Amino acid sequence: MFKKILDKSVKIYVFILYIVYILVYIISPVNGHSGCDETILRRSIMAVFYRKLPRFEYLIPKTLEEALTVLKNQKESAKVFAGGTDLIPQMKRREIPVPRCVIDLKGISKLDAISFDEDSGLKIGSLVTINALAESPVIRQHFPSLFQAASSIGSPQVRNRGTFAGNICTAVPSADSAPALLTLEATITVKGLNGERVVPIDQFFTGPRMTVLKPDEILVEISVPTPARSSRGVYLKLSPRHSMDLAIVGVAVNGVSEKGICKDVKIALGAVAPTPIRAPMAEEMLKGQRITPELIDEAARNAITQCSPIDDHRASQEYRCDMIYAMTRRALNQVFAQ
Repeated sequence: MFKKILDKSVKIYVFILYIVYILVYIISPVNGHSGCDETILRRSIMAVFYRKLPRFEYLIPKTLEEALTVLKNQKESAKVFAGGTDLIPQMKRREIPVPRCVIDLKGISKLDAISFDEDSGLKIGSLVTINALAESPVIRQHFPSLFQAASSIGSPQVRNRGTFAGNICTAVPSADSAPALLTLEATITVKGLNGERVVPIDQFFTGPRMTVLKPDEILVEISVPTPARSSRGVYLKLSPRHSMDLAIVGVAVNGVSEKGICKDVKIALGAVAPTPIRAPMAEEMLKGQRITPELIDEAARNAITQCSPIDDHRASQEYRCDMIYAMTRRALNQVFAQ
């Protein structure tokens, strides 16, 4: 009895809030409410409406082939997830079309492994959590920029639930994993019922939240070649609360030097273009040259010219450009420090 009364009260409360929300937009004068008040009201009401997930079919396949078959049959009306730290909030907020079914990949074995061999390099399964990567001794020892990137993603709860591959598939321009993978020249293995293909990481992203993944394909593995023994790598992230916030600017550098001469260098940037990008012109300025503070400064300034940052609520375009220069210079100094 009490439950019925409570449910009815909640429905009445939601209905009243909805009426108030409509009145704010229809009856009130144009300048009658401040933008702040309107935003707060909108968010409070939307929190009531969107606190629950929409209805969908939940599937837990036991094999990769089973998951791929469902994807093939459902076409674009299905979504796959491993951690769900991006997909579930998007569905709650109705930011994406509601999928007919959601496919949980956690039940598939052999996709949650990290393996490393000097000859074949690093293999990261698509179900490896961000935290598992950050705590791996192999990653800390051989791939410091990946360790720093993984440690920069989200809260401890997100890192324990979310997957490193999922951070790639979300394809936001500010993804912390992408710049480090770009400098390490990683490749992405995707699989569908028609076969398997390998995509270089610099060809994987096609736009904000867009990749080359087809609707009936699943990312199964990230491969990273073994870095040169003398190489150094770093990932630096600028954000108000470090891992708790999206990057305003992210910079990864991987380089090799010998007797003060730059033998090789790769510079990648995040949150400064529609996709994570490399800075090839800045790289060419450094290769084969003696590393000096002046040369590093010049290369860092050149990196700005290869970016197209936006103005948004997190930072202005001008500030982002200043930080591209400052953080690229800092990363280069750390990599080429004698």
